[in-house]
Amino acid sequence: MDFSLTDDERAIQETFARFADAEIAPKAAQIDEAHEFPTALFKKVGELGFFRMRYPESVGGLGLGFVPYCLAVEELARGSMAVAAACAMQSLMATHFLHELGNADIKERLFKPALDGDKIGAICMTEPNAGSDLHGMRTRAKAVAGGWSLTGQKMWVTSAPLADFFTVFAKAAALGENEEKITIFLVEKGSQGLHVGRAIEKMGVKPLITSELAFDECFVPESQRLSVVGEGEKHLRKILAQIRIMTGALGLGIARAALDAAVQYSNERKQFGKPIGSFQAIQMRLADMGTELEAARHLVRYAAWLVDRGQPHHKEAAMAKLFATETAAAICEHTSRIFASYGFAMEYPAQRFLRDVRFLLIGGGTSEILKLIIAKEVAGRG
Repeated sequence: MDFSLTDDERAIQETFARFADAEIAPKAAQIDEAHEFPTALFKKVGELGFFRMRYPESVGGLGLGFVPYCLAVEELARGSMAVAAACAMQSLMATHFLHELGNADIKERLFKPALDGDKIGAICMTEPNAGSDLHGMRTRAKAVAGGWSLTGQKMWVTSAPLADFFTVFAKAAALGENEEKITIFLVEKGSQGLHVGRAIEKMGVKPLITSELAFDECFVPESQRLSVVGEGEKHLRKILAQIRIMTGALGLGIARAALDAAVQYSNERKQFGKPIGSFQAIQMRLADMGTELEAARHLVRYAAWLVDRGQPHHKEAAMAKLFATETAAAICEHTSRIFASYGFAMEYPAQRFLRDVRFLLIGGGTSEILKLIIAKEVAGRG
């Protein structure tokens, strides 16, 4: 069994590692304090080809696998969770459905510019009363002359104030049917009846602007109904496992950054005339952090490896996301404790890691939902 990276995978990892070290990490604190979307870095990541990685060369992509994609995600997150999350959203959820379901016009006007970062996309699923419970969704799409009329509200829409287009999940009924089922629509910026609400104040990933969105009889042309009526959930489930693996890769990145900071601080900080890293209590904590990070890395990369080989990966994706994000949260907590009082100080990065990592415990499925999924798979009821 060969666990080594290929030459191409290693080259991609090194490219994004150098970029994170030179361009992202030195600015991470400043970006966090400014609470502003990192537009310049977002564009530079696009120039590196990150948004193109997952897509085939026939549509302007790079035709790379999911393993190298996750390697790049990890390195970006090591530099800044806010930057990495914004870029990961663009490269996966925001553009996936345009590629899979969009017509030629949509791909030319929106998808291709999005691969360069010239247009920004957002995905709209969560509602005030519907998160993990997709069937509790209340946003409705009513058939009208020439298209559809959307009415409803979405919450936690990443990059909403900046987005040029929105992939919206809403309930709709097929012609001649009464039952409403989840369907995917494309709504463009400036559409009548589309209202971008207030930005939500968050404890972490503050530069990742997140807002409410409202649809007040918002007209969507028939050409911008992306999925067959009622097949939105099916298309979402196809990509959900990849979203979870990607979220696990984000966890690896921030966990590495936190562990690196903890090691550096434990070598510099002195108490009783010696670096605190020489004390057994700190050594035991660092050993646990390193071991759990290595285990998380193997889970995430194995799940990504399964994706690249077209093998079943539903269970493995849930396990990777669950373990990697919980591990990342624990490592950030351990780092804060190693920093002690300075872990509470804004001038040190420990507090930022602790705030930002909480984001990963929610997106892509909460740990509680993932455990239910894994339990069904383990019991053979998946």
